[in-house]
Amino acid sequence: MKALRSHAVGGPETLTLDEVESPVPGPGQVRVAVKACSINYPDVLIIRDMYQFKPPRPFSPGGEASGVVDALGEGVTQWKVGDRVIASTGNGAMAEEIVVDAGRLWPLPDGVSFETGASLIMTYGTNMHGLLDRGKLKAGDVLLVLGAAGGVGLSAVELGKAYGARVIAAVSSEEKGKVAREHGADDVVVYPTAPFDKDQSKALAEAFKAACGPNGADVIYDIVGGDYSEPALRSIAWEGRFCVVGFPAGIAKLPLNLTLLKSCDVCGVFWGAWVAREPAANAKHIATLFDLLKTGKINPRVSATFPLARGGEAIQMLADRKAIGKVVVTMD
Repeated sequence: MKALRSHAVGGPETLTLDEVESPVPGPGQVRVAVKACSINYPDVLIIRDMYQFKPPRPFSPGGEASGVVDALGEGVTQWKVGDRVIASTGNGAMAEEIVVDAGRLWPLPDGVSFETGASLIMTYGTNMHGLLDRGKLKAGDVLLVLGAAGGVGLSAVELGKAYGARVIAAVSSEEKGKVAREHGADDVVVYPTAPFDKDQSKALAEAFKAACGPNGADVIYDIVGGDYSEPALRSIAWEGRFCVVGFPAGIAKLPLNLTLLKSCDVCGVFWGAWVAREPAANAKHIATLFDLLKTGKINPRVSATFPLARGGEAIQMLADRKAIGKVVVTMD
């Protein structure tokens, strides 16, 4: 089988398409013939040794996939060969076959494409945890989403609307703003490209405040970081919740006096670690996601697909912040 693998620390250009032996499932494991693997920002980081987890090399990036079960390990009874599944892998999914613990699979609903299935768990799972468990989002809240046109951002917009919030999408272009509106955003703020001087930062804060309204944002969902975080924090409501989700624009430095003045919370969203600690709670979230998908309240937007041999280009698209919605690598 073929696998796109990282042999040395570096960018997507360092990945090589290797011919390797098919993996054999052990006890409690399932082998999946991969049909699609979605790209997420951890894939940008993990090949550079910048992610929280550093798998031994050589390894394949790719944290989630969809495909068909083609072999069972000893003791596996809940799956059968031929089942269509979604797999949460952490890494390794940019390969034609993967071995996954049986408990890290979900059934791919009938009528849902492999591309859509591969785009569901990580982004929407992260946001179910981030918005509900960490952000305490409730109906009637004002939700400000930074980086609202990427895979995580668009799914946050959709979930915010599904749970009754007024959603403000902050994006880097009018094109991305249009997409955010198509996915339910009530208003859009188009921000300039950082870095910002003091006046530019203040102007962006005023733009956020104007969009959020006089009471400010009850929940700020920061997927971007860098110079964008402080202007967003300045627009937060009294006792608001500022969720730190990611920082492709750099790790932000927040003036903590603002948290005192607004009596607000700053909280981290580390979905992977939470899943390891709270698997039952995560399973409930994922079941809810399937219900939301079935009723049409969420719908992953796959904007680009690449064959496995060009998987590095898919990762580079995310690194360059050019992706709108999800980018998927297919094995066909």
